Amino acid sequence: MTTNVEIKCINKIPRHDPNESITHVGGLNRDGSAWKLSLADAIRGIENKEYQFYVLSWGQIVNVIISISRAGNKYLRTESDSSTNNNLLSLPECN
Repeated sequence: MTTNVEIKCINKIPRHDPNESITHVGGLNRDGSAWKLSLADAIRGIENKEYQFYVLSWGQIVNVIISISRAGNKYLRTESDSSTNNNLLSLPECN
């Protein structure tokens, strides 16, 4: 069974460079405690249909999907929506 999970924060290196890749994604559990997964674990969770990640953008749910770079590396991005911002990269830093 797939669990829908909101991503509320990310980590990337270096944080100030918008072209660097995401290393971790995170959010809050129902009890308010924080969770954080590595990029590899998040991708594996999507591929195994354990998780369907999403972000909220202007009050709309935008699904997070796996893409493959020109170099053949898997990464996360959001589906196209009405926002011109990069939905994942504009999230705050995870603790």
